[in-house]
Amino acid sequence: MAQKIKIIIIISVFLATMVFAESCYYDKAELLYPGSNQAVDCGTVPAKFNANVLPLITSKCNIATCHDASAAGGIVLQNYAQVSGEKFHINHRVIVEKSMPPTGPLLPAEINILKCWIESGAPNN
Repeated sequence: MAQKIKIIIIISVFLATMVFAESCYYDKAELLYPGSNQAVDCGTVPAKFNANVLPLITSKCNIATCHDASAAGGIVLQNYAQVSGEKFHINHRVIVEKSMPPTGPLLPAEINILKCWIESGAPNN
């Protein structure tokens, strides 16, 4: 009888350990990117579409099978009309959720470029 109790305890401890080891967690952006939650002075952030936003979108988003011409999700981000048309989606997924790009969140400086561009009305400049 004692042997059965010992086995049950060992199995219980093992299962509890597996549950805790496999449970979900969320990294805190502030720990990964210090200063990312601070207010941004958009007067000091370069946020011109052609000079800053489009190169960022091209290098981080408009890559093979993501948001290029063959976009798997149907959202193509190759020019001003396409990017500005998705500005609210970009804001939500990149700036708020930090769930895009799938390779990991952008750096705080990159997020600030998009944030300031969107907050300024997403001009074609």
